[in-house]
Amino acid sequence: MFELYNVAIVPLIVGIVQLLKIYGLPAKFSPLAAILIGLVFGVFLLADNIKEGIIIGLMFGLSASGLYSGGKNLMENGNRDSK
Repeated sequence: MFELYNVAIVPLIVGIVQLLKIYGLPAKFSPLAAILIGLVFGVFLLADNIKEGIIIGLMFGLSASGLYSGGKNLMENGNRDSK
């Protein structure tokens, strides 16, 4: 069953994707990796049935991808403004 504290998995997914990038994953595949890792968490660890697991996994993977993208854009815009 999905609980609110499971949302802490989103930064965990971001961290796993960053590790994959360190070990050679091209940056253009990082959103796909985040979605796949989210699906693994959703289907195998969190959900009672497969449909719920897929939806939760997609939610986590897409959230992790957006969290990374938003943080990256914020840092890039912050660097431009400080010059």
